[in-house]
Amino acid sequence: MRLITQTHLSLDGVMQGPGGADEDRGGGFTRGGWAGAGDDEVGTHIVSTYRNAAAFLLGRHTYDIFAPYWSVRGDSNPIAAALNGRPKYLVSTTVLEPDWAGTTTLTGDLAAAIRALKDSGDGDLLVPGSGVLVRWLLAHDLVDALELLSYPVLVGQGARLFPTNGPDLALESIRTTVTAGGSVIRRLRPLGRPRYA
Repeated sequence: MRLITQTHLSLDGVMQGPGGADEDRGGGFTRGGWAGAGDDEVGTHIVSTYRNAAAFLLGRHTYDIFAPYWSVRGDSNPIAAALNGRPKYLVSTTVLEPDWAGTTTLTGDLAAAIRALKDSGDGDLLVPGSGVLVRWLLAHDLVDALELLSYPVLVGQGARLFPTNGPDLALESIRTTVTAGGSVIRRLRPLGRPRYA
């Protein structure tokens, strides 16, 4: 499987709470729902990405947000149908027996477990959100493509995908789409350390 990450970002790099006011109030965050009512092209793309995923890899925080919300949605919602109908893998040292049906917790040598998942079949292993996990996957050279959905908004507070001080990484653009609503859907391939002039 190809490991694909998908992250919603504001122009100032915030990834926290794009979907709703109460989605993630961690750290006193009060500006949830900044992705707005939606851009139809972005929505169509997200649905397509979830439908095409063979399995999902979730960090603990994203699991805690997704499980109570998506597990009770019916199959008439295409994202719920994908999440509830396909294998989910949770990276956690504390949730050993997850409640969400079809979820397996990865334990032990995490890098080896994820490599084994990648070698286990075809299709995409999709990582939605999960900023801490995405950074760890990039550091361990496990990401095949990094997808960033950038919205035309400055949030001004909240957790960011990349810290102000962190490792450097060169990226190759695979595909870029600018929607009518001004959002940018960008898929990138990690290339290792950048070369500096």
